[in-house]
Amino acid sequence: MSYCVSRFHTVRRRTVEVKVGSVGVGGDNPIRVQSMTTSDTQDIAATVRQSIALAEVGCEIVRITAPNVAAAKCLKDIRARFTAAGFGHIPLVADIHFLPSAAMEAVEHVEKVRVNPGNYADKKKFAVKEYTDADYERELQRLHEAFSPLVLRAKTLGRSLRIGTNHGSLSDRIMNRYGDTPLGMVESALEFLRIAESHGFRQLILSMKASNPKVMIQAYRLLVQRMAQEAMHYPLHLGVTEAGDGEDGRIKSAIGIGSLLLDGLGDTIRVSLTEDSVYEIPVAQAIATKAMSLWAEGRDEPPLADSIDPYHFVRRETATVHLADKITVGPEQPPRVITRTTLAELTNPQSALRHPQLLKDTPAEGLLVPITSTADLAALKSAGPSFLVLELAPALTIANLKAHAATLPAGTVLLRGFAPAEAAALTAFAQFAREHQLTLAAEIAPADLAALADTLRQLGDTAFIFTLPGTGAARPDSSHGHATGAYRLLAEALRRIGSRAPIWIRNTPATAVRPGADFLSKLLEASFLTGGLLCDGLGDFVSIETESDSVRATKLAYNILQGAGARISKTEFVACPSCGRTLFDLQTTTQRIRAQTGHLKGVKLAIMGCIVNGPGEMADADFGYVGGAPGKINLYVGKNCVQYNVPQAEADARLIALIKEHGRWTEPT
Repeated sequence: MSYCVSRFHTVRRRTVEVKVGSVGVGGDNPIRVQSMTTSDTQDIAATVRQSIALAEVGCEIVRITAPNVAAAKCLKDIRARFTAAGFGHIPLVADIHFLPSAAMEAVEHVEKVRVNPGNYADKKKFAVKEYTDADYERELQRLHEAFSPLVLRAKTLGRSLRIGTNHGSLSDRIMNRYGDTPLGMVESALEFLRIAESHGFRQLILSMKASNPKVMIQAYRLLVQRMAQEAMHYPLHLGVTEAGDGEDGRIKSAIGIGSLLLDGLGDTIRVSLTEDSVYEIPVAQAIATKAMSLWAEGRDEPPLADSIDPYHFVRRETATVHLADKITVGPEQPPRVITRTTLAELTNPQSALRHPQLLKDTPAEGLLVPITSTADLAALKSAGPSFLVLELAPALTIANLKAHAATLPAGTVLLRGFAPAEAAALTAFAQFAREHQLTLAAEIAPADLAALADTLRQLGDTAFIFTLPGTGAARPDSSHGHATGAYRLLAEALRRIGSRAPIWIRNTPATAVRPGADFLSKLLEASFLTGGLLCDGLGDFVSIETESDSVRATKLAYNILQGAGARISKTEFVACPSCGRTLFDLQTTTQRIRAQTGHLKGVKLAIMGCIVNGPGEMADADFGYVGGAPGKINLYVGKNCVQYNVPQAEADARLIALIKEHGRWTEPT
């Protein structure tokens, strides 16, 4: 059973409606936007102020941590003051991890309670144990007894619950049977779902959060597939946890959330940034608006099926293609970055693209330049190094190219569109490219590939790179709803004709959902398309052509590659968004540690405010900096704590010493 209606256009998954107070989630409701306060919950005035600030910028559901019974009791006054301030229509959610007693108190005062099934009445000590079926059944019975009182009380009071699984906090029982996997996350949630359903309670929302977008995407897809098998149709809350701050946090969130929304999955979202919570709302609203604009009803499936495994990451196998400047694409090679430029910038010795230091770790490996005339071809003699991609105007002929063949360095890529009736032209351009050690990037719509299949087979994989038509007013994906679906169709069409030629993901105004001038819109569009496809295993070249600043476009491409886990060009930071449990100032600490360690290319650092998700989310991090107690930091190597209760004043230096001790330190240049 498929996890979604279509992989090619966005048909929203149908769910039951769940009421969070007066706010409907799922069903026919729009995507709801939510966030979380970061104050100490027992500071009632501060928490109310933050709740009001969130509501005033458009937050539709406000979440507040309740780590203990004392904090949970404060929710009564917080709810009363928030209502008195004119926000009685905005529901409050209590965030519970470890204590059923705190949940039982919180459910009396707020409209929804979130529980983490890996922590709630469970334990995580990374203990290795072989559970017999009888042992496992006894554990499930214990969970039933621990969770049932909350379910029954929520049913009586008309509250809703979120079963919020986190990749970083799966219980030892789940870890030992299923591992730290999307399947383990799903099984953890299903255990709690079945307990709730056994009591006839169905006011439930599910989430499958992880700091790794690939893991998060796979877990949600698998959850939906498994729920469908059991006739469960609950709404989903989407989020990438510990996404970080700035551009990186926005990219990671957009990749994970956007990929699922394009598949029709998701009913409420949170963008988790290591910033003041109010800055999360505009990003979440922009993501939701883009997704909802694509919702389609009753479309027929395209004729091609999709062979990509949505539950496991497998990169599409491609032929090896050698380009100029010793650039190779193919198996074991990272996706390559192409940057759109102009002929004037290309031939200007003072251009930023000609200064390696500016883009030292993020070079524009290929430069895409429009060629509209023979005069443009002649001007290429003064172009600088790196491989060129020449976007050929339709009026340029093979004769024009032959006359200027001497100006085309070996490894140059010729970009041209081909219609179904242009088999002869396709052959001529491909043969010219081969004779001059060039490569042809063919813009062909997926539906047209079959008509050119015989020609393409005769010419061979290494002659080509494929991409969608990327210019002009008409969107290339107009019959499929979104460019992501069109690229999936392209990959499937290539598979059908036996081609392993590389695929180039182009972000152009023609592929945008809602083309816009602001940088956030461009960032989200590129993260949706490029990031989502990379997480599906597609993409050998990427370009961000919606941003006119070539340096900014190049850096954005690398940041998306890093966010999708496809290519590492700088230090990777996993940083939680802060909440009332946080034991230090996450924003300033993250910025301070980034300033000292941001040059460590390939090193992954986790900065976590407390122990709730720390060890688990740091399982694939190299080093961790975790709040252990007020003013005290615990330092980790992987998931192992190696230094406890380090005074915070000493923690930065101790972390750097730890990195050096493990041979991962390099001096900044």
